[in-house]
Amino acid sequence: MNDETQLKLQAYLDGELPSAERNEVEALLAQDADAKALFAELGNTTKALAGFEAGIKLPESREFYWSKIQREIGRQPAQTQRPAPLFAERLRRLLVPASVCAAAVIAVAIILPQLRQQGVVLTDSDDAGIFTYHNYEAGATLVWLDYPAENNFADIEVDDIFDL
Repeated sequence: MNDETQLKLQAYLDGELPSAERNEVEALLAQDADAKALFAELGNTTKALAGFEAGIKLPESREFYWSKIQREIGRQPAQTQRPAPLFAERLRRLLVPASVCAAAVIAVAIILPQLRQQGVVLTDSDDAGIFTYHNYEAGATLVWLDYPAENNFADIEVDDIFDL
C-alpha cells in the first residue's frame, strides 16, 4: 500500500474527503484486508489520543503563550553563515601542503647522493626482486636476485659442478 492510499484512509477517518474519493476509499476498504487493518489501527490511535489533549490547559491565552515563544526565539542569537574564505586563506590552504611536499623532495634530493656514496641497497628496476648494492669508496657493486632461477642450472647440485 502506497503513502497516498494511507493518507486517503486517514483523511477518510477524519471526514476530510470529497464524496467521489470517499466512495473509492469505501470500495477499497471492502476489498483490501490490509487497508481495513490499517483503517482499524488508525481509528484505535485516534480514540486513544482523543482524551489526552483535553486535560492540558495553558495558564494563559493561546496567543500570549505563542508570543512568549516568538519573543524567546527572537532573543536567541541568529546563526550566521561563515563567509567564504578570503583569497589569502585559500592560498594558505594550498601552499601549506605544497610546501611540505617540496621540503620532502628537497630533503630526498640532498640526502640520496650522500647515501649512495656510503653504499646503500637500491632497487634499480621495476622488479622488486632485484637489488643493487653500490659501494663507491671500495669500487664494488653487488647485484642480488631475490627469486629462484628458471634455467637448467638451478637443478644442478654444487658437487656436480666441480665434477664436470
